[in-house]
Amino acid sequence: MKHVLSAEQYNKQSLEELFNLTDDIQNNPKKYAQTLEGKIVAVMFYEPSTRTRLSFETAVLRLGGKIITTENASSNSSGKKGESLEDTIKILQGYADSIVIRHSSDTWPQEAASIATVPILNGGAGKGEHPTQALLDVYTIREHRKTLDGVKIAILGDLLNGRTIHSLLKLVSLYENVEVYGLSKECFALPQEYIDMLQKRGIQYKKCINFEDIPKDIDVMYHTRIQSERFEGDFGKEEYIINKEVLNQFSAHTIVLHPLPRNEEISTDIDDDPRAMYFKQAQNGLFVRMALFVQAFQK
Repeated sequence: MKHVLSAEQYNKQSLEELFNLTDDIQNNPKKYAQTLEGKIVAVMFYEPSTRTRLSFETAVLRLGGKIITTENASSNSSGKKGESLEDTIKILQGYADSIVIRHSSDTWPQEAASIATVPILNGGAGKGEHPTQALLDVYTIREHRKTLDGVKIAILGDLLNGRTIHSLLKLVSLYENVEVYGLSKECFALPQEYIDMLQKRGIQYKKCINFEDIPKDIDVMYHTRIQSERFEGDFGKEEYIINKEVLNQFSAHTIVLHPLPRNEEISTDIDDDPRAMYFKQAQNGLFVRMALFVQAFQK
């Protein structure tokens, strides 16, 4: 049994094992078509989702398993009646062989894993982490660059509440000679704990105030939308928008990633640019999550 709770549980070796498996699944899908035959996976999302929930469900189906799911667990489950997450886990593990959850609590993955007798996969935890998203992000960068060593990455948007950013930094900081640049409104700046983590791992974090502060040979620009559901008040529109004019200031090898959904922070006028890889990134999520299920049930 293998839980997927946090990006912190991975090192370079375990990432390479996962990504090699992902490559094999992508190249030889029929080889894995019956991997989850006879298995049932419960999918409980207490927050809205399109890509994460549907890619998890599709991963199970493509591996020959079955799913039990609810589209909006915050309204359509006993959580609405006050049932604790602990009780929900105890019930679901009697029905299913694995459980995928998204929840507004930052700490739910550890709480669930402490009592679960089946593999738990974190589909997003409040403002904390989104490890499977970070895994597919790093896989996409690796697919493009062949290696994460020496990668120069700019993170943009809501660096405060963006759990995809938080998990991504934990993974890229495992590699050598990494450079990280951050561009956001001051109210959405990267929390100090992540800056400290990067520095502890020998990575300097440069805070930027405009696109001109980002090196023109940057390898990756990773944008996120303002996570308006995580706070009260109106902080206005995104100031840092990647459009054709902005993207053309950067190298031909600079790729643009986004966990989606996007709002105005990435213009549709770059969708046909080969450097815009967010749709391929989302597709990679299916293969990475298939690999995670294969690993979760390995004996």
